[in-house]
Amino acid sequence: MKAYVYMVLLFVVMSLGASLVCLGAGEIYHLVLDGSINPVSKDFVLRGIKQAETANAELFIIELNTPGGLGESMRDIVMAELASSVPIVVFVSPAGACAASAGVFITMAADVAAMAPATNIGAAHPVNLLGGAEADQDTTMTEKVENDAAAFAKSIAEKRNRNVEWAEKAVRESSSLTASEALSNNVIDMIASDLDELLTRLDNYVLPRGQVLHTAGHEVKKILPSLRERLLNYLVDPNIVYVLFILGLYGLMYEFFHPGIGFGLAAGGVCLILAFLGLQILPVNIVGVALILFGVVLMILDAFTPTSGILTTGGVISLLVGSLTLFNIHNRAIGLSWATILPTVGTVTALFVLIVSKGLLIQHKRPVTGKSGMIGAIGNARSNISPSGKVLVKGEYWDATSIEGPIHVGDQVIVERVEGRKLLVRRN
Repeated sequence: MKAYVYMVLLFVVMSLGASLVCLGAGEIYHLVLDGSINPVSKDFVLRGIKQAETANAELFIIELNTPGGLGESMRDIVMAELASSVPIVVFVSPAGACAASAGVFITMAADVAAMAPATNIGAAHPVNLLGGAEADQDTTMTEKVENDAAAFAKSIAEKRNRNVEWAEKAVRESSSLTASEALSNNVIDMIASDLDELLTRLDNYVLPRGQVLHTAGHEVKKILPSLRERLLNYLVDPNIVYVLFILGLYGLMYEFFHPGIGFGLAAGGVCLILAFLGLQILPVNIVGVALILFGVVLMILDAFTPTSGILTTGGVISLLVGSLTLFNIHNRAIGLSWATILPTVGTVTALFVLIVSKGLLIQHKRPVTGKSGMIGAIGNARSNISPSGKVLVKGEYWDATSIEGPIHVGDQVIVERVEGRKLLVRRN
């Protein structure tokens, strides 16, 4: 009897264990990766893969649309794809999307690579993948980087049984293919118009490793970015970080010149905090930061130094050069664009010259009221001044003493000094 009870308990335990193992096995996880490949989007994808593995999901789908990104982040995603225990599908979608630069590697590393009609893949030259300026140092370094990227692309293609020759051409020649061309050249595995069609095509699909996918009727669970990831994703856009950095600097400068309720300090401080969050994520060139700060300092000094705009001109040049070298991102599709740099530099320069400089110059003007304001004033003699008499200056009659001989009635005089209530004048 006891043996029978033990057998029943063992059967129940084994059944529960099998149920726990299979828990979530029917779920399909779906993640949308739309934008540049950067540390934030990398963490988002890695979190999604880990979540799918923990749930023992049937499938993990990355819906991809990217102009490229940073090589280090791309490699982390590729390594996670290759090591994943859950089959991964990369779907370049919707129509008009692309898997350029880093997106090529991510797509080729998937267990199943798919594209929607009217999409393209390619242009994976290493200059667009680097996060630093080392690719432009010399020809030897450029060749090393290119060879490394080509070898990496070929190794991924070999691992996934895809077109090795084209993988190398995508790196060395920036080759690009449409969806139909990619399918005919064994770069991708299928074409689907949308997610529903993709799931239909994937049902009973046999992976090269022998695993059969089952997608019909399974729940699709969408993985969304967290609030922190959404915020940081905005702050990895070099254009936004650059504008916040400039606004922060000039906000603090405004507060310095116009102390009051602290609006400039608060607004500038918030902008700088947000900018620093982005600067610690993006590859930043410290020389670019120094040049921007130097340009701001030159503009401030020009407000106190009569250089006829020489320092301001130097400040604008320093600000412009610093802006161009601020980020070590050579791909203009994901880097700082001229459309952001020129309006920003132009606007802050105009504001500084027309508002800040003019306001500070007013403080250096000669006084026009009081006794100090009388020095240099022009008037007329209302009596013979030999040596004393009356003059009319600024609509007021004053006692005056001549310091250069007699002055006749009606002669124009100029005030040299003020002593008490008497003006010392000479003929003008």
